[in-house]
Amino acid sequence: MSLSMYEASVPVFKQLLVALDANLAKAEEHAAARKIEPDALLHARLFPDMFALIRQVQVACDFAKSVPARLAGVDVPTFDDNEASFGDLRARIAKTLAFAESLDAARFDGSEQREIVLRPGTPKEKRLDGKAYLLAYALPQFFFHVTTVYALLRHNGVEIGKKDFMGAY
Repeated sequence: MSLSMYEASVPVFKQLLVALDANLAKAEEHAAARKIEPDALLHARLFPDMFALIRQVQVACDFAKSVPARLAGVDVPTFDDNEASFGDLRARIAKTLAFAESLDAARFDGSEQREIVLRPGTPKEKRLDGKAYLLAYALPQFFFHVTTVYALLRHNGVEIGKKDFMGAY
């Protein structure tokens, strides 16, 4: 039996987003217990030219909603990038999960060959088949942003480990 594009995408996004949500809850508790201003964590960066934690979560959610949408052949939902608190970020994750979970697995059938066009009409336009889009582009991008959030939280003293990063599987 082969692995479907649905199985290779939606459950992976769900597992890591549920774990990310739990890690953000731990970060919020950490800040409150140590009387740390939440913005110190929310605006933390690994290096000045990298996105802050808030943006890392937003981009991870963007991948977790846009990739399944494109593979399923439906419109990508638009979310405003206006999150300013842990609660806001957790609400965005919940909204992303609700969207991904609403997609029927049958809509993914044949998506490994579906052409995905990134940045259409720009000099950076790139065309990939669905399989390459998911495996070589989208999942690595998603993991990068989720891992960066983990690293920011860990670096700032939030007591999380690999098990927290991975979540339930």
